[in-house]
Amino acid sequence: MSGKPSSSLLQGGLGVAGLLCLGLLWWLGVHLFGSPDGLSARFSPEATLASLVELLGRAELYEHLLVSLKRILVGLLLALLIGVPLGLLIGSYRPLEAATTPAFQFLRMISPLSWMPVVVMLMGVGDQPIYFLLAFAAVWPILLNTAAGVRQLDPRWLQLSRSLSATRWETLRQVILPGVLGHVLTGVRLSIGILWIVLVPCEMLGVSAGLGYFILDTRDRLAYSELMAMVLLIGVLGFALDALARGLHRRWAHA
Repeated sequence: MSGKPSSSLLQGGLGVAGLLCLGLLWWLGVHLFGSPDGLSARFSPEATLASLVELLGRAELYEHLLVSLKRILVGLLLALLIGVPLGLLIGSYRPLEAATTPAFQFLRMISPLSWMPVVVMLMGVGDQPIYFLLAFAAVWPILLNTAAGVRQLDPRWLQLSRSLSATRWETLRQVILPGVLGHVLTGVRLSIGILWIVLVPCEMLGVSAGLGYFILDTRDRLAYSELMAMVLLIGVLGFALDALARGLHRRWAHA
């Protein structure tokens, strides 16, 4: 038991060291290849951190953040509502899996961002095209992981359910859903990473709020240190969301 905390501390220390090395490379890149009085100085860690502290004191930053988090949540919920039922069906019926796998693999390989012009023409600007693009990006890991979870269910569980004369709904609720929950959570974690990457360019679709919009605003105002501060903040928030998803998955695995 005593080895686990020390191992966790060691891993945490190594992680912090890696982040410090990344920061050092950033500082060296700016100061070795840029001029102290030039444009590159606005992208330095010192200027970025000063702007980040200033931004954290502004109410507008939190308004943009809440808008972006809302879009992430809606996109993820839509992906769950579509991906989990489809994954359950595909994993349960081999003919359906054979019929849909080529089409799904084809669609999965199309970048969600390539749909941006089409979606804007059909839906206009605003939240609706963003929700569509986010759901399209997030649905595939959830769908495929759910289907894989169904295929890996222990057949003895299903046989036991049938021997007890359980209805399909009871089998789904008591056997299948608990059995695939770990795979669904894995798909959710992967989807969150994809959503966070796709969100920023999606928020450049003519909307007036969100982290992606705020980055464009800092560029237009030539506030480059604020732009770098937003890039840094987006990285920190994405890391926190991934850590939250990993924590939920770990908690379920040890439950």
